Parts: sequence; C-alpha cells; structure tokens
Amino acid sequence: MRGAGVRSVPAVCVWAVVLTVVLPVLVLRPHQGPVPMALVLQAAVVAHTGAALTRVLTAPQVRLVGLGFWMFSYIWFGLAPLSMLTSDSYPWPYRAGAETSLRAVATVELGLLAYSAGTAFAARRAHLHAARPGLPERLLARRLAPWRVLVLCGCALSLAVVLLHGQPGGVGAYFTSRQAINETGALDEAPDSFLQPLRSWSLSVPAFWGLLALLRVPRLPDGDRLLRGARLLLLPLLAAVNIIVNNPISKPRFWAGTVLLTLLFNVPRLGRPRAARAVAGAVLATVLVVFPYSDYFRYDDRHAISVVSLSEQFTTKGDYDAFQQVQTGLDYAREKGISPGQALGPLFFMVPRSVWPDKPEDTGIALAQYAGYRFLNLSAPLWIESYLWAGPPAVVLVFLLLGAVGRRMDEARDRLLGRPGTLAVLVVPAFAFYQLMFLRGSLLGITGPMLLLLTVPLLISTPARRAPGLASPALPSAPIPHASLPHAGGHP
Repeated sequence: MRGAGVRSVPAVCVWAVVLTVVLPVLVLRPHQGPVPMALVLQAAVVAHTGAALTRVLTAPQVRLVGLGFWMFSYIWFGLAPLSMLTSDSYPWPYRAGAETSLRAVATVELGLLAYSAGTAFAARRAHLHAARPGLPERLLARRLAPWRVLVLCGCALSLAVVLLHGQPGGVGAYFTSRQAINETGALDEAPDSFLQPLRSWSLSVPAFWGLLALLRVPRLPDGDRLLRGARLLLLPLLAAVNIIVNNPISKPRFWAGTVLLTLLFNVPRLGRPRAARAVAGAVLATVLVVFPYSDYFRYDDRHAISVVSLSEQFTTKGDYDAFQQVQTGLDYAREKGISPGQALGPLFFMVPRSVWPDKPEDTGIALAQYAGYRFLNLSAPLWIESYLWAGPPAVVLVFLLLGAVGRRMDEARDRLLGRPGTLAVLVVPAFAFYQLMFLRGSLLGITGPMLLLLTVPLLISTPARRAPGLASPALPSAPIPHASLPHAGGHP
C-alpha cells in the first residue's frame, strides 16, 4: 500500500502541543464563577478533536476525508465552543441554559465517538475491502472515459453561453458580490426560488468537473492527437468559465474552497504523503486565519477589514454558530419533539412545495424562527439534524456510517493513486472538502449540489475492467493501458 511507514515523532509532538495546548489557550476568554460541567466536557472534546487531527496530519498515508471532518470538528466544535462557554458570548442573541449547554457538548462528543468507531471499524477491515471491493471501492475504481469527458466539456460550455448571456447584469455580476447576484434574481431570492439554485449549480458543478477531468483524463504514452488537440482548445475556455462561475466573490466560500483544494490536491507532486501533509497543515492554518475575513465580497456595502483575535471571531461571527445552533436545536426538540419525517426533506429535496405542501422546513430556518431571529440563513449542523430525526440513536448511526464510508474512501484513494484516471483521485478530494458544507448544514440546502457533485463523475466514467487492487505489491500487475478517444485506425 502506498505511503506505508511510521509517523514522525517530532511532528506528532509539535502538532499535539499546538492543537491541544497552544490554540485552546489562545481562544480562552475570561470566565467568572465556578467552572460548569459543560466547559469540563468541552475540554475533552478539544482533546479528542485535537488528537484526531494530529493523527491525520502526521499519518504516513494521506487521509483527505479524515482531514476535512476533523478540521471542521476541531474548529467549529472544539475551539469555537470553548471560547463561547468560557465567556458566555455567542454570535446570536439566543441563550440556552446550563443543562442545554451540557447536553449540546455531550451530543457533539457522541457524534465524534461514533465517527471514530466507524473509522476504526473500517480500518480493521481494510484488507477485506482490498481483497473483495465493495460498492464504494468499485465506484471509485471507475476510470474517466475521454469521449464522455469531452461531451461534458461541450455541455458545460454550451450552458455557459446560454446562462451567462441571460444573466442580468452580465458576466460582471459574478465579480461584484453574492448580494448583487441575489438582487438580479440569479440565485434563490427570485420568485422561482426552487429553480434558481438549480440553475446556478447546474453550471458551476459541470464546469468544475469538466476542467478537472480534462486535466486528469489519461493519455497514451505515444500521444493521441485528437485528445491532445481537444485539451488544448478546451482547457483555456473551461478555466475562464470556472473563474467566472466558481470564484469566491459570487459563490459560497466553502464551494470555492472545494474547487481550489480539489485542483490543488490533483497536482501529481502534491499527491505524495510528505507534500500532502505540508499542504494539509497550510489548509488548516488558512481556515483558522483567513476564513473569517473571506466574506469581504459577500455584500455590496463593504467595510474596512478589522483584524481581531480568534476568540472574538468565534464569539461574534455567525460563521461559527454551529454549536449555538445545536443548543437551540436541543431546546427546540424538548419543546416540539423529534420528527423522523424531517429526514424526508433532504431525500426528496427536488419535490417543490407546490406539489408537497407539507414538505419539511429547512432545519436552519426552523431553528432561526424558533429563536426569534429575523435573519434566517443559519446553519444546522449534521449533529442536530440527525438528533431531530430520532434523538441520540440517529446521531450514533449517522456518524458511525459517515466514519466508515470516509475511511473506505481514503483507503481506496491511497490504493488507486498510481492508476491514472480513476475517480478516487478526483472524487475523494472533492468530497473531503465539500463535506464541510455537509457537516455545517443545513442538509436541505446542500443536498442538491452534493448529489450533482457526486453524480457527474459517474456519468463521465466507465467501470474498471478488473477490481482495483488489489494485487499484491510483490506481484506487480500488468500495466493498465491509458484511455484514448476511439477513432478509425486508433487503439482498441
């Protein structure tokens, strides 16, 4: 298996000290009175997430899905709540009681423990998945089909011509602000709000996959003139479309980051464990330091950037409301009860409310209305989404499955990294970083883009001729021919 080796002891020590001691001390705020149990348990959450993130950052193998999950958990449910609980300051006005705060921390830790258990279970069975690939491994072993990639590129460019031409404000609207896009009716503020997000993502996602697939589609060692010519023609066009529709000015920061980081981790040299670990550390630092200020272009009315401490960012910016939303959700569940039917909303997100009047409300909106906010565009982390379906058992089940699937995706990518054109190389980084949106929620708002993100690669790939695998390193397998465009007189 690629990347076999041992962890560097100095690296483990440095990351452990930074993540479990230095950063927590930096975000601590003055606390008056006795230490509540919620704060004590929160220290355990910080230790858990910090230790898990240390393991990922120092692992001999690259674990991108694990990196995305533990990075989100460490920042949004480790450091941010630590600062909130010590200062009793939160981004939004709603205040939960001490009992609710304790239950919120316990719910978060329950999900983290379930995720760790799922990861450990999948890791113990990694050799079985290598010998007998399951559905995730077979899907990730699919290989890009050049003709299908070119068709996708053509469709993306055609959509760009149609949608950008009909965009109120023209192409320039994509370089003003998300607020400007909303006001021109390009996104979900228009009357046909059900169709507008689909219209936006139906261009952004195919354009992204078209560019990435064109960069990674396998080529014959002796060249393929038709494919090479198509690449030279299409690459600059698709790069330009992506700059327009997937830039951080007009698209959510999490999505723009997903596009950038997926492209970055598809650079061959960065696929090596040492380089990937260095980039992963840089990504963590960027998310901690730069992310709070990256919404500068979100609104037309821009103010001068004021640099403040991490603790102040955590307790004043709505970007870090995840823990507070868990608190609000627990009070909501205590008053209104849990609702298994709420899980149907994300599953059938495509059904318009005109057809399904009783379609479940977006959880983030429901919690904002319960708390009495006028601003409704709030998060609903997966912890509270699953809790509202069936209580703690749902949290355990969801995160157990998430941990197991995430580890299997990382294992599959590690095995297939040397095989050109496999979906594992493309899809795993994309899912790894898009899952930050998935974890933050709410599900009803992000299920559509996520389904599109995971479906398009299946449409431009074909099943592998043999199971990935999972041949023994001692017995090298026969070389796999690169895919080519079928044409008269070409290669079979």
